[in-house]
Amino acid sequence: MPRFRLIATGGTIASRRSPHGLLAGATGAELLAQSGLGALDVEVDDFTTRGSYAFSLADLLALAKRTRDALAGGADAVVITHGTDTMEESAFLLDLFHGDRRPVVFTGAQRPFDNPAPDGPANLAAAFAVAASTHARGLGSLLVFDGSAWQARGVRKVETLASGAFGSPGRGPCLRVAPDGVRPLGAQPRPPAFELDAVGELPRVDVVAAYAGCDGALLDAAVAAGARGVVLQALGAGNACAAVARTVGRLVARGVPVLVCSRAFSGPVTPLYTAGGGADLDRAGAVFAGDLSPWQARLLLSVALTHKPEDPGPVVSQWLGQPSPDGVRAA
Repeated sequence: MPRFRLIATGGTIASRRSPHGLLAGATGAELLAQSGLGALDVEVDDFTTRGSYAFSLADLLALAKRTRDALAGGADAVVITHGTDTMEESAFLLDLFHGDRRPVVFTGAQRPFDNPAPDGPANLAAAFAVAASTHARGLGSLLVFDGSAWQARGVRKVETLASGAFGSPGRGPCLRVAPDGVRPLGAQPRPPAFELDAVGELPRVDVVAAYAGCDGALLDAAVAAGARGVVLQALGAGNACAAVARTVGRLVARGVPVLVCSRAFSGPVTPLYTAGGGADLDRAGAVFAGDLSPWQARLLLSVALTHKPEDPGPVVSQWLGQPSPDGVRAA
């Protein structure tokens, strides 16, 4: 029988009603009992009990290290219960460091632990089914919800309250949990993992949105507040305006890396337009982050800064599978 580690972190799946609102409090053992999974060989680790909206970068990094230690201790797979608000970020960060073929599976719930019809038990049972499946090996960090499993890269929360909370625009799920077992769909290739032990702390990277009438003030403010890099949540295929392009050029010249993502829900960014568009951002030295969401791109840039603080752009480009700005693949 496989040996599992359940790392419980709180979230809606562990929340009960209180006089002030929903509050996480159910333990990992309670989640297992509610899900009827008592026959499994599961070691429970109550890492924390909070909503994921309260997590810091230090919390995410600590969770990655706790997961690494569980695998080093002999677990065949790790299941992590987590709040849905930032689950896509935690899953992606763990995936950046996860070079092991053993599955790491995130799940949670949209309805709380004490709801008359909670969705947490079925999601947790599906997560363990995926964790035990040979089809999950080598896929990295996975997110299981409402009968589907997604690889971490590209997964997003797509609904605030509905049970089908997650999707992966332009990519789709990699596994389906059916009554007769776990079925493979389509898997995406994964870049090599970053070295977790090389990271003491994750540097601050901020996300700044572009919108009609914006300028570069918020980019400057982010750097003034201590951001070591910035993700520009650009318009369409990667556009902004002339004022933003000028600010990006000035920041890049100062050694502050800028990644470009889109506020559009699906599709990659690419430098097409001038007069403040993506072609100008490209000439200013920004790096285009493919179809990564701004929230996942932020974590990629933060990790890249820990490995090559003076010039993380080639590290990001190599991970994305793109040529680096000077045409040379990063070492």
